[in-house]
Amino acid sequence: MAETWRLLDTSPRPAAENMALDDVILGCRARNRTPNTVRFLRFDPPAVLVGFHQDVEHEVRLEYTMKSGVDVNRRLTGGGAILFDKESVGWEIIASKSMLENYQIEDLFQAMCQGPVSALRRLGLNAAFRPKNDIEIDGRKISGTGGTERDGAFLFQGTLLVDFDVETMIRCLKIPIVKLKDKEIESAKRRVTCLRSELGYRPSYQQVKELLRCGFEEAFGVELSEGNLTEEEERAMGERLPFFQSDAWVNSDRCPPMDDGLVHAVDKTPGGLIRVSLALDRARNMIKSILITGDFFAFPSRAVMDLEAALRFSVCEKDSIEKMIEGFFAGSRSRIPGVSPQALVGLIMEAAGKLSYTSLGISSSEVNHLYPVGRGLDHLEGGFDLLLLPYCAKLPTCKYRHIEGCEKCGKCSIGLAYELGEGLGMKVVTVRNFEHLMDTLSSVKETGARGFIGCCCEAFYCKHRDDMEEAGVPGIIIDIEDKTCYDLGKDEEAYKGGFQGKTELRVHLLSKILGMIRGRRAVGREKCLSMM
Repeated sequence: MAETWRLLDTSPRPAAENMALDDVILGCRARNRTPNTVRFLRFDPPAVLVGFHQDVEHEVRLEYTMKSGVDVNRRLTGGGAILFDKESVGWEIIASKSMLENYQIEDLFQAMCQGPVSALRRLGLNAAFRPKNDIEIDGRKISGTGGTERDGAFLFQGTLLVDFDVETMIRCLKIPIVKLKDKEIESAKRRVTCLRSELGYRPSYQQVKELLRCGFEEAFGVELSEGNLTEEEERAMGERLPFFQSDAWVNSDRCPPMDDGLVHAVDKTPGGLIRVSLALDRARNMIKSILITGDFFAFPSRAVMDLEAALRFSVCEKDSIEKMIEGFFAGSRSRIPGVSPQALVGLIMEAAGKLSYTSLGISSSEVNHLYPVGRGLDHLEGGFDLLLLPYCAKLPTCKYRHIEGCEKCGKCSIGLAYELGEGLGMKVVTVRNFEHLMDTLSSVKETGARGFIGCCCEAFYCKHRDDMEEAGVPGIIIDIEDKTCYDLGKDEEAYKGGFQGKTELRVHLLSKILGMIRGRRAVGREKCLSMM
């Protein structure tokens, strides 16, 4: 006879109530006070949910969500920010960890997704699991998933898109464009689908619920019996709700403090985007505080906070940090799938290394707008021959918008950049699209170029850092200002060179970097003259 689990339908609720219920049901299951449960949840009003390790301001367009009446809250699970509209159906498995004993953590996601995959196939759809945590239909994502654990219980959850408005998602979220390259999809619209798009009609909630129910029963070999919250769960939810409505939970402490000495480093890993924010006691070379944020998954969810605590007050030297991080993972059951200890060590040291440039007249806030390519920031002695500028910083009406050249009319920041670069004898290039960038780097590599200075946004840098480093020319990227194509959801147009917006270069910072190059060249000439 099949084991019986509880089927819980908690009806449409505000985000804070749904998050509080996740906490309460998981806690009760961990204490063996409630049965293994499959929960269906919906949101009213619509809600943006950031992952446990994310910073709300980095992920959400708060001005738009406030105007549109969209809730903003934080999940117990890791991963990226998502939009739950009123039609989306959330599904959750809250059960004893004993059922996971036969799974490796890398296989767990696929096993937990078998229920929804089976449900979608019953509708005649070509559904499949896609590592690391998606369910797709013919290459288009229809469900994202994630999980966490507490003592002897785990929670695994996902969302099924029924009738989804991608435009609203783009307006609500600062889409993590760096994912596009890995999934080889050109735009957000093309990588997301929903039941209405696939079926030609919108199935009712009851139909979706019944299909999911059958899918989970088949996947786990159990019988689901519809039930209600227990009295203990109802009481605990009332007690916990104020916390999940509070700024302390929604914004958490995953946002770096406003500190002039704080430095950042960011990169894309197989496990997701990782951002390290670091405050150093420079006199003692000691880590005062550290935050590791991003759209990765960590098991258990507190693993990142435990790692941060272990690193606090440590000497910031590579060998020491490497030994500590490797020891942390070796000595615990903590895991961050797809994120190696070496990747974390590299980001910590990259962030810490930025502070050395404050001695050159670059403020600690300005160094956070500088990103290395290869030896990059450590290559000032080696010299730079090439200045790369984005076409999107030229006026949309400029005749040079999509070709090389500049009239230096003073109507945009590009003109001054051209003057600065040409004054140093650098080759100045207007980059028109990604292929043009790679062709340019390949060409200058063949001619023996020493390095390049480039201007682009952080999202482009994260997405294409590996490509630029493979080109073999060291460089420094200077972040640009204003709304970029990535912020506006126009990355596809920009990729092809057709973005119509206008951005601004950080001319003051560019001027400082180029001024340093000029100064080093002058020093070099003086040394040569003294030897004659």
